Amino acid sequence: MNFLSVERLSKSYGERLLFKDLTFGITQGQKIGLIAPNGSGKSTLLDIMVGKTLPDTGVVAIKKNLLIGYLEQNPDFLSYLLTSDYLYDSPYEPCKIWKTYLDSLEKPLTSEEYQKLMDKMEEYQVWNYESRMKEILNRLGLNLQMYIENLSGGQKKRLALAKLLINQPDLLILDEPTNHLDLEMIEWLENYLQQSAVTLFLVTHDRYFLENVCTHILELYQGKLYIYEGNYQYYLEQKTHRHELFLKEIEKSQNAYRKELEWIRRQPKARTTKSKSRIEAFHEIAQKAFQKIENKKVEIEIDMERMGSKILEIDNISKSYENKILFTKFSYKFKQGEKVGIIGKNGSGKSTFIKILLSEIKPDTGKVVWGETIKYAYFSQEGLQTLEDKRVIEVVKDIAEYIPLKKGRKLSVSQLLEKFLFRHDQHYTLVSQLSGGEKRRLYLVTLLMKNPNFLILDEPTNDLDIDTLTVLEDFLEDYHGCILVVSHDRYFMDRIVEHLFVLGELENGEIKDFPGNYTEFLAWKEVNLSNKTITSREEKATIEKKDRSLNSFSTVKKLSYKEQRELQQIEQALPELERQQKELAIKMSQSLTFEEIQKISHEYEKVTQKIEEYTIRWLELSEKF
Repeated sequence: MNFLSVERLSKSYGERLLFKDLTFGITQGQKIGLIAPNGSGKSTLLDIMVGKTLPDTGVVAIKKNLLIGYLEQNPDFLSYLLTSDYLYDSPYEPCKIWKTYLDSLEKPLTSEEYQKLMDKMEEYQVWNYESRMKEILNRLGLNLQMYIENLSGGQKKRLALAKLLINQPDLLILDEPTNHLDLEMIEWLENYLQQSAVTLFLVTHDRYFLENVCTHILELYQGKLYIYEGNYQYYLEQKTHRHELFLKEIEKSQNAYRKELEWIRRQPKARTTKSKSRIEAFHEIAQKAFQKIENKKVEIEIDMERMGSKILEIDNISKSYENKILFTKFSYKFKQGEKVGIIGKNGSGKSTFIKILLSEIKPDTGKVVWGETIKYAYFSQEGLQTLEDKRVIEVVKDIAEYIPLKKGRKLSVSQLLEKFLFRHDQHYTLVSQLSGGEKRRLYLVTLLMKNPNFLILDEPTNDLDIDTLTVLEDFLEDYHGCILVVSHDRYFMDRIVEHLFVLGELENGEIKDFPGNYTEFLAWKEVNLSNKTITSREEKATIEKKDRSLNSFSTVKKLSYKEQRELQQIEQALPELERQQKELAIKMSQSLTFEEIQKISHEYEKVTQKIEEYTIRWLELSEKF
């Protein structure tokens, strides 16, 4: 069933064309991800689809009575006092019935009115609505009695998302839904949308999210819309194939161009009608021959200042607020070229940790010592703090005219801007005319112009498109200085960091120092949670052994000879399997490669499954008396 159709949509702002003649449809059950560069009009397109903005040309046709839920980047909460006021202000029928029920607790209904209300609650399964609301709010770190004026920007975005998920509209349109979610929340939302039958259209830069949730990918590239029926990995494969075909077409056009150019040069000045048509065709061939696919690979050999033996030493730092312990007695010495990620739930103290390193906040205990040769640059969540009436190139030139490269070479402001996807015609654009993602990209360029040898990045991936993320990742992979980064982008963390500080996972505020990237940490964590049950399992096994010894005489008497042998074999095998299980658990807690963790984890699962099978069989045999 067709839910929404977009026909020949176009939109411009002044002389700036965002998109032209876009045509696509959304069918029931599809989960579509839209990929496009910053500034290409993704948010504008979503606004047009829900009727908030009018297109210059084209139409959007929506199925009659279709309930659409739209998550904007900056939702409006001005008229609400409490989170409950916002959540209960909804056209969704179960929500209205639930609000009527809550009102009836304060202002009782007549018996007839109450019966009608109960019938409606049964019809719309309102009790399910209540439990769903509680679960979703809890998962997103919210409750019904929070004052909206006290909420952070991230909490407001999560509240808007919660309202949509609770109400379950026919079509969900989400603009950057993973921004302001911690990693645990992202994984929960990913799993929720995977299992839900909701129809989905979303804009996100989270590549794992696109891979695991979406069934279709739309790509807006150089003014054209490409449609891929598959997830993100399929999109990458098909895009590579498309570019290969495109390069072959260019090569063919270049060969034709050379032949036609030779013919043009041989021709006399007088032109016949036939030759004029061939000249016109020549110009078309020339246009095709000089088309380009942008090479977004960034390779910059920056000649940064030499790092001494002392880089950054964290000595026994602790921090608490009121009764909440964020972290305690943490110490670490950075080594040259280390790339460390910081992860943890919202509110676990990630930004506080960074601000202590920058001396913006004092720790309760301990100290932080920077090496004399270290020149750090800090990318904050707040982004670029500059005058909106400045031009892009002026913002960067205020810092430096060039970056020194190795072998005495230099990289100018214009060259660096182009490497970070600012076309030459954008260099003199006013900052006020940039999109949110473009401003954050410009902020990154200003930091790099300082030529730091230690980068501190607090959520650098927010609002960046996938092309910019790829450029940033290429640069950071080749960067020879130190990096300390907070990010909820799992793909980014997997590609860049080789070490993690994990906040909020261990008791008493201890920071987990994990030698690996995010996916490796997840594998370790999954196994570690299983390990916590080993002690209780061993205790249970001891009790079972005692029971076996007490009942063995009477039990054996009632078993056949074959069953007696089987029981004896199980009792001999179980202790050995439990010993193997414990050894494997200890191995997985050690520093291993991801491949080694996978291999040991697989062995651990096999041993655990065997223990469970033997235990069940032992119970069956022991009951035969």
